[in-house]
Amino acid sequence: MRTVDETPHVVLPATSPARLPASRRILDVVVALTLLVVLAPLLALLALLVAVTSGRPVLFRQARTGEGGREFTLYKFRSMRSGSAGPQVAGGADPRVTATGRLLRRLGLDELPQLWNVLRGDMTLVGPRPEIPDLARRYPPEHQWVFRYRPGLTGPCQLRSRAYAAQLDGRPDPEAYYLRVLVPRRTALDAEFLDRASVRNVLRYVARTALYVLRVPRDADRGRRGGWS
Repeated sequence: MRTVDETPHVVLPATSPARLPASRRILDVVVALTLLVVLAPLLALLALLVAVTSGRPVLFRQARTGEGGREFTLYKFRSMRSGSAGPQVAGGADPRVTATGRLLRRLGLDELPQLWNVLRGDMTLVGPRPEIPDLARRYPPEHQWVFRYRPGLTGPCQLRSRAYAAQLDGRPDPEAYYLRVLVPRRTALDAEFLDRASVRNVLRYVARTALYVLRVPRDADRGRRGGWS
């Protein structure tokens, strides 16, 4: 995990970005700005919780690959111990994750600062998962097309993040498994969404994301009973 400045630069071979339609950009601004205002007390409370239980910094800043293969700085509430080293992908039982961070990840609350990325235009509400530049460079060439598109706060892959993270647990080389097995699955799901990325479908995924977060307690109980498929 590395902290970066705000200067964007190309991390992949130059590729033409797939520009976001104006209707979706308007939707991004309206939804992101509304949620940032409405959720301001919750964001302040979460920042205080991270500061008290895990210390500073409260926000985790990291370079991610954006539209057209250009880097941007992504913001999250910090969920890992400061200075912890290890694979660039985290499993569901990764020991680097703090107790508070595990709760935030379980509820999807660590991602809320990315609403600022959406408002800035680094990200969109629904799209491919924003990838770490080093991993992006190591994607199989046939899957690097995904970096033409603006990454999303949520999307079909993000809604499977818990299942994907669990698959990384116990792997001797989680990064290799991620690139060899999970990346092809993820880009196939991204392609399916991007073929029908209308405003209506975006709103559908936003609604599905809310249900995904609210379903956590029930899913956790199923997991403890060994009910995962």
